[in-house]
Amino acid sequence: MTFPHWLPDQPEHAGALPESVDVVVIGAGIIGVSAAIYMARAGKRVLVLEKGRVGAEQSTRNWGWIRTQGRDPDEIPISLESRRLWAELDQDCNGQLGISTVGVTYLAKTEKSRASYEKWLGSAAGHPELDSKMLSRKELRALMPHAGDHWVGALHTASDMRGEPWQAVPALARLAAREGVAIREEVAVRALETTAGRVSGVMTEHGPVRAEQVVLAGGAWSALFLRNHGFSIPQLSVRCTVLATEPTPDVQAGAAVDNRFAWRRRDDGAYTLAPSAYAELFLGPDAVRAVPSYLKLLQSGGFQVVLRPWAPKGYPDAWGTPRRWAKTDVSPFERCRILDPEPSTRKVRELPEQFAEAFPGQAKPKVARAWAGMIDVMPDVVPVVDHVPGVSGLIVATGMCGHGFGIGPAFGRIIADMAAGQPLGHDMSRFRYGRFSDGSPLRPGPNL
Repeated sequence: MTFPHWLPDQPEHAGALPESVDVVVIGAGIIGVSAAIYMARAGKRVLVLEKGRVGAEQSTRNWGWIRTQGRDPDEIPISLESRRLWAELDQDCNGQLGISTVGVTYLAKTEKSRASYEKWLGSAAGHPELDSKMLSRKELRALMPHAGDHWVGALHTASDMRGEPWQAVPALARLAAREGVAIREEVAVRALETTAGRVSGVMTEHGPVRAEQVVLAGGAWSALFLRNHGFSIPQLSVRCTVLATEPTPDVQAGAAVDNRFAWRRRDDGAYTLAPSAYAELFLGPDAVRAVPSYLKLLQSGGFQVVLRPWAPKGYPDAWGTPRRWAKTDVSPFERCRILDPEPSTRKVRELPEQFAEAFPGQAKPKVARAWAGMIDVMPDVVPVVDHVPGVSGLIVATGMCGHGFGIGPAFGRIIADMAAGQPLGHDMSRFRYGRFSDGSPLRPGPNL
């Protein structure tokens, strides 16, 4: 097993498996851990099972943005709730999540991009908590006095936030454990156990655990897990590169993105840098099968997707990864404990140069470390959060499309109410499981 720099060599959460619980959560990323917290607070006995380490995959590899700006209209009320929950959870964790209100800025290089931001702003009307506004060139210069005069304007949301992902997700897991959630790392779930069409538990690599409900929050692995049970969703995963600079003068304290790259000031005095719309898709059986579902999104032109001929061995959509296995077989989840893709060397080289161009009075920052993550995506760029038809007691929450960290606590609260059969507080029809197979027209989210 390999480890990113932020992961401990030994599991932090270990112990014998309980014989039975009320709910098993598969995956200890931000979605699974958040759901576990709110289900435990509702009185449920919860077990979180993680094949590798807490937050080891995309949940700690993202940009750290907690934003409402640019969201799909149906995600806006959920993301507003999530901002409130992040602040509450940070208090519960004694300020360990790195949460801060810094503002998010979308920089317009052209009048066309500025018009697209104005269009989104119009679609977001009706939310009094949302303070997004358009900035003129002059107002942008006042906001970013150290930046060059590269942009014609911007969309800015002063109330948007950021967190430190590699601090936040492990801290939330510790909070969950303090509140009674059982978490077990290096325990892969091989398959569901069902009785008469209902969930009755899971089979792990160390034996069975009985449960009346299961929440599948497996990120890039969710579609593979479902396929083994005869269910299909058009989820794919793309590789995205991120780096951290060495400590650098504070030229802009918030988070911003233009047509080339994004940045965010970090707690350690450095910056997180990433390409703004560049992603690499490894071709595999699922990618080939899902091409028709993604044509509309690819034709929109908002994403620079580079095709790679095959995924590394063991990846969810690698050509050699099994699509079917028995409960007694070693599963793909045991063969690849942590998805730890190599970053793009070209992007790692380009990003500091782009940052120096954006802030011409500063020297090119030095790279402290670089990494990549596999982002689980859906054809309309919004997630699936729903009961799975055909198996009573199974909830899936996946395809977060790079939004999972910021919106995770609110979806976790929604999942908890979904499991309890309580009102969800939001219209969830946009996120239903069957929208790709029920004849509904594909409606891609904002292309910003």
